[in-house]
Amino acid sequence: MKTKEIRDLIDFISQTGLNEVNIETEELKLSVKRDAEVQTRIVEASAPAIAPQPVPVAAPVQQAAPAPSAGGSEAPKAENTSNYVEVKSPMIGTFYRSPNPDSPAFVAVGDKIEKGQPVCIIEAMKLFNEIESEVSGTIVKVMVDNASPVEYDQVLFLVDPS
Repeated sequence: MKTKEIRDLIDFISQTGLNEVNIETEELKLSVKRDAEVQTRIVEASAPAIAPQPVPVAAPVQQAAPAPSAGGSEAPKAENTSNYVEVKSPMIGTFYRSPNPDSPAFVAVGDKIEKGQPVCIIEAMKLFNEIESEVSGTIVKVMVDNASPVEYDQVLFLVDPS
């Protein structure tokens, strides 16, 4: 199974509320179990702690960027970013730039990437999911700090496709 298929399966399981899924093929044997009571408690306990963090972090970053640019170069920055393609998070989890703390980041600003190339890892429910680029181009900006929580559809990278 490819990473995208596993992510889709995890999303499907979380949406349906199933507690156990077993899949067996010639190449793979996958068993996913979850304790509904424990997960409910975790969601209730951690939702207030996780939800406020991304909102304050995202708001100052967005406000901080326009404030300095309003002083002199607001129009060029706005025009340039509109040409960039956003690589977004396909899930909620923790964003990691490298496969482990001792390894270099998958990508850095200025790196040329190809479609399908891993650009980061998102940990969700103790599963580490490699996120692959859906576009070829050059990394212009990393929008998230390493080991930060991310939301579904949050912009992770800006890529210049030209």
